[in-house]
Amino acid sequence: MKGTTVFYTSVVILAFLVVIGVIAPDTVEQITTDMQAFISTSFGWYYLILVTIITIVCLLLLISPVGRIRLGGQDDRPEFSRPTWISMLFSAGMGIGLVFWGTAEPISHYAVSSPTGQEGTEQGITDAMRFTFFHWGIHAWAIYGIIGLVLAYFTFRHGERGLISVTLKPLLGDRMDGPLGNIVDILSVLATVVGVATTLGFGAVQINGGLSFLFDIPVNIFIQFLIITIVTVLFMISAWTGLSKGIKILSNTNMFLAGILLIILFTVGPTVFILDIFTHSIGTYIHNLPAMSFRLAPFDEDIRGWIDSWTIFYWAWWIAWSPFVGIFIARVSKGRSIREFVFAVLFVPSIVGFFWFSTFGGTAIMTEHKGIAEISTLAAEESLFGVFAQFPLGFLASIVALILIGTFFITSADSGTFVLGMMTTNGSQSPGKSIKLTWGVMLSATSLVLLYSGGLQALENTMIVAALPFSIIMALMTLSFLKALSTDAKTLGIGRIKKKKPKKAYR
Repeated sequence: MKGTTVFYTSVVILAFLVVIGVIAPDTVEQITTDMQAFISTSFGWYYLILVTIITIVCLLLLISPVGRIRLGGQDDRPEFSRPTWISMLFSAGMGIGLVFWGTAEPISHYAVSSPTGQEGTEQGITDAMRFTFFHWGIHAWAIYGIIGLVLAYFTFRHGERGLISVTLKPLLGDRMDGPLGNIVDILSVLATVVGVATTLGFGAVQINGGLSFLFDIPVNIFIQFLIITIVTVLFMISAWTGLSKGIKILSNTNMFLAGILLIILFTVGPTVFILDIFTHSIGTYIHNLPAMSFRLAPFDEDIRGWIDSWTIFYWAWWIAWSPFVGIFIARVSKGRSIREFVFAVLFVPSIVGFFWFSTFGGTAIMTEHKGIAEISTLAAEESLFGVFAQFPLGFLASIVALILIGTFFITSADSGTFVLGMMTTNGSQSPGKSIKLTWGVMLSATSLVLLYSGGLQALENTMIVAALPFSIIMALMTLSFLKALSTDAKTLGIGRIKKKKPKKAYR
């Protein structure tokens, strides 16, 4: 009954919003713009503090004795190999976004709107890269990690259903089995749909941008509709094959194609500069991490506007995506220890992402800094292809990039339908195919409506609005998890200081 209530209520709410978006797109755009401005201005401090606390909690778990506890029975072992596991969580967690913003964000920070007002300077290059690392580093993965960790812990160690609501039982008790639990799960579903739909929108826009740059195909909602329709059919075929086949194959394919793309640009691009900026940016990122974590610029409206547009947007994006990514990586992480889970989720994708941005963003910046080409004048969705055009094998790399965006698109949508199926079938680890197909249609429809009602800006606005209610749930989940973990640690005798027996006195 619970799963049925969550499923039908969520579908009805989303269908209503889709219809409104089709009938009155301008109204939807205006409402989301006003709400986004209010939330960014009034709750920016809240987002920064919450995300930083979550990051600190994850880092403490990494070094705590409770890190030995497994996500399951102490004798359970992982279902997937470590490379496949990392590929799956990476593809689900950052896929399309990494390809879309790989060149677009660093070049924007350097040449269009600097986080420190240093456009076009050498200091501007350093600032552009460290803030890009900040947005895609351990803070982002801590958001994903805490949701995945909490869900995996309650699902595999305590035998609970794979639902967000059940993780709050240590705080709120059996009320989570009633209407209050339904509300929590419905809010989680809505946040997930908006998060995944936004990412699919970015993917469709970038595929359209690449086709336009390479083949002069127009950039408009009709082409994007065709792209989303084609990809919808493909990811539904993948969803039909199940987790162990479709998503596993796609995730490994993604990593293979991403590796090819990275190697091509690293080889033909400014290789030494890429290595230098990667190393230097890690240092400046670590050195400035505490200050960036709490940066709001209350006395500078321009800088505050930049923070609202970038940092607050990203924190909201990660929060809105966290139910989807969290449930998915929890599902594939059974048998891992807490310490292994936290280390892999926080640091492995972060380091890979840093090198990705150093390669693609660093190359874009150096291309413009030396006056070779003005990448910053291109639309965000075309900047990647504009960089490739300046180097040998550029056309081949662009084709590989289009294929990669498509496979990331399919993986994210496929994973999304699986997660939404779990969330609306009372936590089933194998949701029915008809349920997954229903959510596939809803994801595609929502993505199209958001693009139709305001393009990329509508995607970003809706993301920030959807993230706010779920951020409260995320905070409660963390408290609930720490309470349950403390109880289990005492039961297992973890963290106790063993009293040493007094040494015998010798004459």
